[in-house]
Amino acid sequence: MHELGIVFHIIKTVERVGEENGLSAVSKVTLELGEVSGAIPRELIDCWNWAVRKSELLKGAELVIETIPAVTLCESCSQTYETVRYGRICPNCGSDLTYLVQGNEMNLKEIQAC
Repeated sequence: MHELGIVFHIIKTVERVGEENGLSAVSKVTLELGEVSGAIPRELIDCWNWAVRKSELLKGAELVIETIPAVTLCESCSQTYETVRYGRICPNCGSDLTYLVQGNEMNLKEIQAC
């Protein structure tokens, strides 16, 4: 389960930022998660709820996940399309000369202090 590793990384990052900014408690962390990032949102939240109990700064903090839609660009016709719906083949021209332009990322968007 790589979600637990992701959660530990987020917690370490938030604790570092909290220390740098003199925070005493964090109530909410917002994570932007790409639709095809490979991480399962429900698993991230379950791991988060378990792991934050061990952090003084984050005890009881909520993890909010905002989904970044996956978008693919076709090099043949220069059109973008929904990756999850159509996959690798462009629905506009049928080309397979495509690449993902967004939707694979994970970004720590916001840390809300109490």
